[in-house]
Amino acid sequence: MNLYTWHMNVAVTDLRAHLSDWLLRVREGEEVLVTERGIPVAKLIGLDTTPTLERLTELGQISRPAGVPRPRAVGRKKPRPMHAIAEIIGEQRR
Repeated sequence: MNLYTWHMNVAVTDLRAHLSDWLLRVREGEEVLVTERGIPVAKLIGLDTTPTLERLTELGQISRPAGVPRPRAVGRKKPRPMHAIAEIIGEQRR
């Protein structure tokens, strides 16, 4: 069964300007063909990762996290810059 039934064309400039809108359409199952000056250059299709993750877990190729919290740096001071950012930017602009 093909979940991606709609096929829409969008220019690269429109895609950049309204990316979140186009991604929403893709998530809803539409295919979007990206064109540059009328020439197709890419196709956006949604991904359903759940079946892939379940399959890889069943095969033993991946596993769920052990639930161990990530180590934290304790007892160390945060690194501080030697110069203020404004000074560095000012030097680069000269």
